[in-house]
Amino acid sequence: MHGMASPISVRTSSRHALSVPRSSLVRAAHASHLVIRVTDPLFPCAKLSKARAVMAAAMEVSKAPSSSGLANRQPSKEVLETWRNANAVCFDVDSTVCLDEGIDELADFCGAGQAVAEWTTKAMTGTVPFEEALAARISLIKPSLSQVEDCLEKRPPRISPGIADLIKTLKANNTEVFLVSGGFRQMIKPVAFDLGIPTENIIANQLLFGSSGEYAGFDPTEPTSRSGGKAVAVQQIRQV
Repeated sequence: MHGMASPISVRTSSRHALSVPRSSLVRAAHASHLVIRVTDPLFPCAKLSKARAVMAAAMEVSKAPSSSGLANRQPSKEVLETWRNANAVCFDVDSTVCLDEGIDELADFCGAGQAVAEWTTKAMTGTVPFEEALAARISLIKPSLSQVEDCLEKRPPRISPGIADLIKTLKANNTEVFLVSGGFRQMIKPVAFDLGIPTENIIANQLLFGSSGEYAGFDPTEPTSRSGGKAVAVQQIRQV
């Protein structure tokens, strides 16, 4: 579901209105929203620990917005109300919170850019299961810990325009913000730090390294290492 769309099954709880700058929502790009009504949440926040309805809004930006879609970026009243009443928001990271695909950037830095980009396209179009594409891509890169650190230093993640303002506004309203990604935690932590999002609010894949920092694989137990993993991650957030 790409492009600005009406929310699915919206039920809001009564709380004070959030003044979301329209410019932030417009600059945050072509967005779609999935809103889920949650009961009796236990998020790691005192205010949110009260038994009340919680909505988790998942936002994913279109990877290749069309020129016609760009003309319709003014958020509707329904979309604004969803943001103002959401108790929690889950953001995708690559090509959403960040302008780039983190794994493609790492691959290019390590000299495996073209081959990995082809697998990324297959994963995004659903040609192959995500877990197969993830394993294939990371086996082509096999990054060491020092390579990951050097990549982050020399090619720091680029935050999408408007995202920082939007997350700042959400946090000012005590709205929990989560980053849910099929990318790697090591690449996402600097993004979370820049945006003031606690590391425990990151759900992503985990690169594994040996005692000397050599590549040793990735953790296959992370929910986002598999197809449909982001939906599972949101369910986990609701149940924590």
